Formats: sequence, C-alpha cells, structure tokens
Amino acid sequence: MIRVQLVDDHPLVVEGLVRIINDSKIACITGTASSLKECRRIIARCVPDVLLLDIGLPDGNGIDACAEILQAYPEVKILMLTGYSELNVITRSLENGALGYVLKNSTVEEIIEGICTVALGERFLCEEADILLRTKKKEMIILSRRERELLKLIAEGHTMNVISDRMCIGYETVKSYRKNIMAKLQVPNTAALVKYAVETKMV
Repeated sequence: MIRVQLVDDHPLVVEGLVRIINDSKIACITGTASSLKECRRIIARCVPDVLLLDIGLPDGNGIDACAEILQAYPEVKILMLTGYSELNVITRSLENGALGYVLKNSTVEEIIEGICTVALGERFLCEEADILLRTKKKEMIILSRRERELLKLIAEGHTMNVISDRMCIGYETVKSYRKNIMAKLQVPNTAALVKYAVETKMV
C-alpha cells in the first residue's frame, strides 16, 4: 500500500479524497492536514510515500513549501493537487520539486494514477496540465525562414537532391539544416519530423 498524506483546507475535498484513495486498495491515507504547520507535524510523525499538497493554504503557499519539505524529507514524492490550471503555477511547482500535478477536477482514475506514478519516482501530469506544458514547448520552438522552407519541402515528399536544387544550396547543407530542425523539434527521424510538422500545423 502506498502511504499518502493529504494537505488541503477544504473539508469536503479532504473527505472525498480520503474515501477515494482508501477505496482504491492501492493507497491509503495516513494523515491529513489543513495548513502547512499541520503538514510539517504529520510528516514528522510518519513520513509518507506521497504527499498530496494543495497550493493555497491558510498559512502559506504549497509551491514555496515544496523545496523546504524535500530538503527535510528527500524521499517524499510530492503530488500537487489544486484548482490552479495556470501555466506559470504548474511550471513553478515542478521547478520547486513537485513530481506531479493534478487538478481537483481530474477524474478519480487520474488521481490514483498520479499517486501510483509519483510513488515510483516518475513524473505525472493530469491531461490538462500536460497539454498546457506541451503547448508552451511548441510555442518556444523557433525555426528560421530557411528552416521552415526546408521543412515544407520535406513534408511535401521531395528528396534531398530536389530540395538542394530548389533552395539553391548544397546537398550537405540540406542535410545540416534537416539535422538542426530535428534537434530543435526533438524528433528521431524524417518520418517523425513530417508527422510532427503536420500535426502541429508548422507546414
């Protein structure tokens, strides 16, 4: 059984989560707290495998508390459970050491999966948080005009020799451009490159 402690200041949320988690037969709640002060006390009494941590608490911010908790208890896996779906909140939580992020409107299955995943030391994001982060990653990718031109020609199915002629550049330069684009987009081969470009409407 995965030992879970829950920190949230909304009694109805706590009651519902305790029931859901205990009924899962995979994890069990070993303590609850409604403030960071109480959080520190229950962890000191019994260190959990997973800490479900809200952000807005009466005596502080769950995001800021992540680093402090992990410094004292590095073995604890923190899964943020909150109503905040803003991108900067998600990224700050992960930067401060949280291993996962789930929203309170997530499905029961997602919450349980999140607990199981972070308990194994792996990152977990609920679907909405994952989409937000992926969108940001795509928006940060900047291709030059020539790289976009090359990408379009590749997506149209032209060979490297034809692309070389059309762009009036050498064959090796075409290969170099393609390699740079694949590195930027983090794809392993030309097929994946074309698929990515089409799906993200880059061409």
